[in-house]
Amino acid sequence: MGISDDDRGHLRRCVELAREALEAGDQPFGSVLVDADGVVRFEDRNRIKGGDATRHPEFEIARWSTSHLTPDERAAATVYTSGEHCPMCAAAHAWVGLGRIVYATSSAQLVGWLQMWGVPGSPVAPLPISTIAPNVQIDGPAPEFAEEMKAMYETTFRA
Repeated sequence: MGISDDDRGHLRRCVELAREALEAGDQPFGSVLVDADGVVRFEDRNRIKGGDATRHPEFEIARWSTSHLTPDERAAATVYTSGEHCPMCAAAHAWVGLGRIVYATSSAQLVGWLQMWGVPGSPVAPLPISTIAPNVQIDGPAPEFAEEMKAMYETTFRA
């Protein structure tokens, strides 16, 4: 499908949410759920600093959507996110039947930057969404957000 100007606007909001997370002392990730009519239905940022490593915004979107959207509405919705879903979030996305995913930066980019900075990787394998949820339409990364996200990741992860 490719990334449209509307998509870029939603990704911009995800990057803003990632910055809010960073400013709150959390890891810089933010996500937005948009329905088929283009209406933002839910947004969140990373909230893992309290010790619950499952408090990713993409996982919160999956949870929220099951209580607030019908299966058809979930399938027609798009999840935008500052960073590609981790395996946990990709699985949650697929299990609840959400539609398209659009991300600003990929897991491969993040892994490459972490390696460049000498930072140990995640305790979870950085598998692409397509490996975990092969039937979900995916668009990303969006190169125009790479440097901004890289700088936030560096602030967070580089020793």
